[in-house]
Amino acid sequence: MFEQLVDIICNYVEIEQENIKPESRFMEDLGFTSFDFMSMLGEIEDEMDVEIEQDKAADIRTVGEAVAYLESLK
Repeated sequence: MFEQLVDIICNYVEIEQENIKPESRFMEDLGFTSFDFMSMLGEIEDEMDVEIEQDKAADIRTVGEAVAYLESLK
C-alpha cells in the first residue's frame, strides 16, 4: 500500500521516491497544494477502488496516516 501511494504522490510533486517517508507531511514536507491533495485523493479512489470520506480526508496530514486510512477501507 505504501509503495502504491508513493507512486501516486510522485505524479503530483517532484520528489524522489526514496525521500517520501511515512512521517512526510503532504503540505509542509512534500509541497502539496490543497488542489493537488484533492486531485490525488480522486486518483487514489480510482486506482484503489475505494471511497474516501471528505471529513476523514481533512484529517490526513502525513503519508503514514493516509496509508493507515486506506488500509482501514480494505
